[in-house]
Amino acid sequence: MENQKHVVIIYPHPDDESFGAAGSIYHFRKKGVPVTYLCGTLGEMGRNMGTPPFANRETLAEIRKEELKEACEFLDIDYRLLGYRDKTIEFEKLEHVAKDIKAILEEIEPSLVITHYPDHGVHPDHNALGEATIEAVRLMDEEVRPTVWASAITNNFEEVLGEPDIAISLEEHFDFKLDAILKHRSQAEGMLEKLDNTSDENKVYIDGLKGRLGKERFFTWKYD
Repeated sequence: MENQKHVVIIYPHPDDESFGAAGSIYHFRKKGVPVTYLCGTLGEMGRNMGTPPFANRETLAEIRKEELKEACEFLDIDYRLLGYRDKTIEFEKLEHVAKDIKAILEEIEPSLVITHYPDHGVHPDHNALGEATIEAVRLMDEEVRPTVWASAITNNFEEVLGEPDIAISLEEHFDFKLDAILKHRSQAEGMLEKLDNTSDENKVYIDGLKGRLGKERFFTWKYD
């Protein structure tokens, strides 16, 4: 985490930055390190429309765009929309996506890029954008090439890949991550409903969330 000059996070959907990297963002921003989120799509094909529903297929994209803006303001980070269509990044030509990302990275000049680990991102968009990001960095001049942290989120990734070499614990800052996630109301309102419940069942739910989301782990990508 030390000595970073600018961090770029590249994930495909609004809310990925909060679920996947809010703790890391918190630590970087506390150190005064700028963070920029490159968001691949608007998540317009998502099935969550609010609980109870307040969006539909026509309005969801604009709602999620506004939620992303609010989340990034809360996280104190910049963001850019890459403009791809939700659930279609896997069908884009890898070299075209990589070229687009490379151009932005060469403009921003980050020291660190965070993305998904290909084949361990669960969602096809995660895998495809992670692969394109890693290729984009590979294509950069080695002298300016940023470090890449790749997050693996499949259930068996430790069996396949081993233990991640980067682990960032939220500890007492877990509420910060929850607040960032809840800015994406259309996707997280069911979670909010459970959090508002004061029952013993709710305590179990929060403990489970902390177990799943309370530590952000990454592999440092090795380029041969």
